[in-house]
Amino acid sequence: MPRFDRILILDWSAAGRPVRGANSIWLGCDAGSLSNPDTRQRAWKQLRCALSRARRTGQRVLIGADFAFGHPNGLAARLTGRGCALALWDHLSALHRDDDSNASNYRDVAAGMNRALGAAVFWGDGRRVATPDLPRLRPPPVLPPHRVTETPVPGGPRPKSPFQLAGAGAVGAQSLTGIPWLNRLRSRPGAAVWPFQPWQDAPVVLAEVYPSMLGRLDAADWPCLDAAQVVTLARTLRRLDDAGALEPMLAPDPRITDLASEGQILGFGHEATLRAAMP
Repeated sequence: MPRFDRILILDWSAAGRPVRGANSIWLGCDAGSLSNPDTRQRAWKQLRCALSRARRTGQRVLIGADFAFGHPNGLAARLTGRGCALALWDHLSALHRDDDSNASNYRDVAAGMNRALGAAVFWGDGRRVATPDLPRLRPPPVLPPHRVTETPVPGGPRPKSPFQLAGAGAVGAQSLTGIPWLNRLRSRPGAAVWPFQPWQDAPVVLAEVYPSMLGRLDAADWPCLDAAQVVTLARTLRRLDDAGALEPMLAPDPRITDLASEGQILGFGHEATLRAAMP
């Protein structure tokens, strides 16, 4: 029996102005619908509506977001005194500012965390004017650059380090801007964040995804590759859930020894199963 009635996949953006099209925010549904909100605030409103609808109708919704929910072992504990990702979520929510024009202070937040640590871990300042305490180039490692869940399959892609904020494929800025918005959703009744919270009975489950796990996609009939990825992954997870094959992917992977702080990408360890279920 399927665990979810609807599956939504969110491709995030840390853009500093309203933007649509490639490299912006895309939200795809397993039924095939697709939206392209031009700001993070508008995307949040769509997610909030999904949660409200789920609670009102009694349906269950899985929302997969394409950015890191956790960080490499040691970051949360050193910044918050608690070795769990959700403590870092609260920490980021208290610091991050994001207005309705998409202006964000995430670089200042990253620089502040570097100062608090006494050494730079976040890096990649893509602006012309440098941000103090945020190096442009990768600094010597103070913490592990990657999480266990970012271990690539042979021949497959590897997610960038959550500490990298700029450059091709970088995900760090998306995490710093996305986590505070999802934390707002988490604070509402009915939402749970996998794998950090009990999710089995929650109307809305938030999970980290990595659409590139699916491999190369033909995006010729789509507005852009991001749009193709979110709908294709949503439909793939729909097929797996209908076949009873999604729930095993929600089990903790035994290779991850610090699940509470690092988290897990949905599908990690099941890449072949994901690709076999693609529509």
